[in-house]
Amino acid sequence: MKNTFSKGFTLVELLIVITILAALAAAVVVVLNPMELMAQGRDAQRMADLSTVQDALRILIAQGLVPAPNLCLDAAAIGGGCNDGGICMFEPGLGNGPFSVQNCGGVNEGRAVDGTGWVDVNLAEVRVGGSLIVALPIDPIHSASFFYAYKATPGALGTFKLAGRLESVRYRGAMAFDGGTRNCLCNTAVCTPANIASMTVAESTANNCFYEIGSNLAL
Repeated sequence: MKNTFSKGFTLVELLIVITILAALAAAVVVVLNPMELMAQGRDAQRMADLSTVQDALRILIAQGLVPAPNLCLDAAAIGGGCNDGGICMFEPGLGNGPFSVQNCGGVNEGRAVDGTGWVDVNLAEVRVGGSLIVALPIDPIHSASFFYAYKATPGALGTFKLAGRLESVRYRGAMAFDGGTRNCLCNTAVCTPANIASMTVAESTANNCFYEIGSNLAL
């Protein structure tokens, strides 16, 4: 009589396979890093939002739709506004922006584009990319650490700056190299391309760390 044997996996072989699969899964998570990918998506939105507002302001200036151009629509309504040496606004419901608190009106914090929002300029007539700006953007996280801010200077030589924070490892280095005045540290040192990855979360959300664009980054 012929004996037949069914060949299967031993316990040791199963453990080896499970260990390899676990290592591969961990490697995939590390490489893809879903949290970092989501942060990169939010940063891309932030840069696009600020760029859209910047383009709208530049179109207003180019078309002569802002008097002189005066980048503050209603100085009297905000306690002097640009006439007090500069105005800075920030998106609704948040505290101080990246600018001097004494120059912040803090009244116009809505999303309206008629000059009563956090950008104190009437953007209602501006079209960017063929689409009407129906509401001012707000940061995708919208918190005390992540928000958008605006500052302008008065008169015929009026200039402006828009600011926000970036959070992803891939993009937050732009806050250190944007040419603005709010520059970051990287592991308590001045940021360089070589050490940008060492920037801590605390450093990336410090008050001296913002992504800045506009016509005058010294504001």
